[in-house]
Amino acid sequence: MRIAVDAMGGDHAPVEIVKGAVEAAVKDGIRIILVGKEDRIRAELNKYRYPHELISCFHTPDIIEMNEESASAVRRKKNASLVVATRLVKEGDAAAVVSAGNTGAQMAAALFELGRIPGIERPGIATVFPSPTGPKVLIDSGANVDCKARHLVQFAGLGSIYAKNVLGIDNPRVALLNVGSESNKGNEAVVEAFQILERSKSVIFSGNVEGRDFLTGDVDVIVCDGFVGDIALKLTEGLVATIFMMIKAEMKKNPVRLFGGLLVKPGFKEILQKLDYTEYGGAPLLGVRGISIICHGSSWAKAIRNAVRFGQKAVQGNFLELIKREL
Repeated sequence: MRIAVDAMGGDHAPVEIVKGAVEAAVKDGIRIILVGKEDRIRAELNKYRYPHELISCFHTPDIIEMNEESASAVRRKKNASLVVATRLVKEGDAAAVVSAGNTGAQMAAALFELGRIPGIERPGIATVFPSPTGPKVLIDSGANVDCKARHLVQFAGLGSIYAKNVLGIDNPRVALLNVGSESNKGNEAVVEAFQILERSKSVIFSGNVEGRDFLTGDVDVIVCDGFVGDIALKLTEGLVATIFMMIKAEMKKNPVRLFGGLLVKPGFKEILQKLDYTEYGGAPLLGVRGISIICHGSSWAKAIRNAVRFGQKAVQGNFLELIKREL
């Protein structure tokens, strides 16, 4: 089994992408294909000692930039690193693809190269994030900015399957992210989705959850369109980072606070680790016929390594077949 890694995708490519791939090979023994401009990949690989039998290169001349229009870029640049890495999965040369590049392009490449699972109209990104009550799944966290009610219902089913089979949550509870808890709140798509999910026998529907209960609500899967999901996710990440930065600054204002800060530092480090998205590495694009792992655009080596590890776990756990069976 080999994992195809888009070495040219992301804000810190190829430096951090190659570093993360090397760590996954050295520390986890994972076989990796680095896809992209071979001269640049080799220049980074030469910085490390690694088992050469575990890492190979696949040269591609093109790159899809972060600011390019996704669908047209995938059509025009059939030899771009992201497209070729996805094609390797389609052709059976790789078991999964990992990229920190253009999210829209990765979704388009997955649709064009891998295709959708029958019954799924819109694949969704399932992001796992920590909370005081345990891990939660947010779907969709950025793939689809405009959704109809049936798409939200499909996300609910995919998220429930993911929470059950990957996170090990028995009887996962599903909720819609909304502006109020009442069934008639929200836009037309959310109201209609509420009515459908309320009658559903395939998911355990817990109603609506508001933004203030995003982290503390007693649910396991939170469903929304990709526009709302992406904002909610990045707002949470930014808020957590800002709060800890403010606490750190206040602790340094006088010796007493500094001493107290040193005493509680281990606890803060544990909390930060639990809230660190790099611990999860990447998020799977659910609903396509292949394992496609989407990483944060600003991913560093640690996130890439963990995304590769997640891709391996998904393949070994036969996750794709589990989704098809459950659907």
